[in-house]
Amino acid sequence: MKLAKTKDLKLPSGVLGLAFGEGKLYAACMDGAAYVVDPAKGDVRPFDERHGSFASGCVFLPGKETLVSAGYDGQLLWHDLATGTCSRRVRAHSFWSWLIALSADGRRLASVTGQYLAGGERYEPAPAQEPTVKVFDAQSGDLVRAFDHGPPVLSVAFSPDAKQVAAANMMGEIGVWDVESGNRTALLRTPDFTSWGIIKSPHYCGGIYGLTFAPDGNSILACGMGPMTDPMAGNGRMTWQRWDWRAMPPTKLGQNTEGGTGLMETIAFTPDGTGFVMAGRQAQGTWTTALFAADGTLLSGLDTKSRVTRAVFAPDGKTLYLAAAVSQPPRRDGQWGEYGRIHVVSVTS
Repeated sequence: MKLAKTKDLKLPSGVLGLAFGEGKLYAACMDGAAYVVDPAKGDVRPFDERHGSFASGCVFLPGKETLVSAGYDGQLLWHDLATGTCSRRVRAHSFWSWLIALSADGRRLASVTGQYLAGGERYEPAPAQEPTVKVFDAQSGDLVRAFDHGPPVLSVAFSPDAKQVAAANMMGEIGVWDVESGNRTALLRTPDFTSWGIIKSPHYCGGIYGLTFAPDGNSILACGMGPMTDPMAGNGRMTWQRWDWRAMPPTKLGQNTEGGTGLMETIAFTPDGTGFVMAGRQAQGTWTTALFAADGTLLSGLDTKSRVTRAVFAPDGKTLYLAAAVSQPPRRDGQWGEYGRIHVVSVTS
C-alpha cells in the first residue's frame, strides 16, 4: 500500500480536529470555528458560533444532522448542520478540552482535560482540580461518567463495541474504564513517551497524543514522541506502541523502530483493519505521515511539509484526510493568510 497526496484544501487557520460524515468534512480550527468542507469543490463554510479559544476537535453524529465541537474554552458546542446554528452549549471542563471522541454507536462522546502544574520538588504533575476524563450523552449533552486520570490527559478513544473508554496522559499512563459500571478495567504505564528536561529548564514534556483501539478491541495503539534530554528541541523519536490491555498485567506487543524524530499526534486504523496510519510534525526525517501494516511493518511514508494533527479515512479506505497547519504567512491589511490545510491523500495497493 502507498500514500500519495493529491490536493490540498485551504482553511483560514490551522486545523486541530477533523471528522467525516455523509460525504462532507468537518474541521475544528485554531480561530475557534468549526467548518463544513466540501472535499470535491473545496468550499468552506463556518458554523455560526465559535469557541472562545482554539477549537480542538469535532465529531459527526450519524443520523442526527449534528456536529459537536470541543475547544480550549472547555466547552462542547452542538452545531445544526442544516441551519449552521448552535443548538446546545455544555461547559465540560474548567480547563482546555484537549480532545474529543465519539463511540461507534454514536451514543456517547468523551472529552479529556488537565493542566500540567508542578506538584512537588520532582516536578511531577499536581492532581487535577476536576475529573480529567468525562463521558457525555451525545444527544442530550448530559454527563454520563467522570474519571480521574493524572493530568494533563491528551488523548481518548472508545473501544469498537463502545463498552470501554481509554485515555492517556503526558506521563505515559493509559487508563481503560467500563462505561456502564464506571470501573477501571486496565492501567498501562510506559516511560517511552515522556521526557525529563535537563537542558535549559527542568520539566516534564511529551505524552501520548494519539490513541486508538484495534478493530477487534483486544489491543490499543498509542503514539507520541520518544524520550530526549532537551525537550525544547522536540527531537525525540517518532513513536508508536501496541499493547494487549486485557492481559494481566498489560503486555506491550510492539513498537516502531523506523522513522525520524518529531511529535506524532494522531493514529488511526484503515477501515478494513489491515493497517494503520500515524502522523504528526517532523524535526528530522523523511516523513510526517506513515502507513504501517497491521503487524507494524512500514509500508509508505509521506512528507506533507506541515504539522499533521488528525487522520481520518474515507469509508472505502481509498482516501485519507489529514488535518494540518502550515507556516503562518505574514499579516496583511490586518488579516492573517490562510494557514489551515486538509491534505487529501490517495491510498493505493
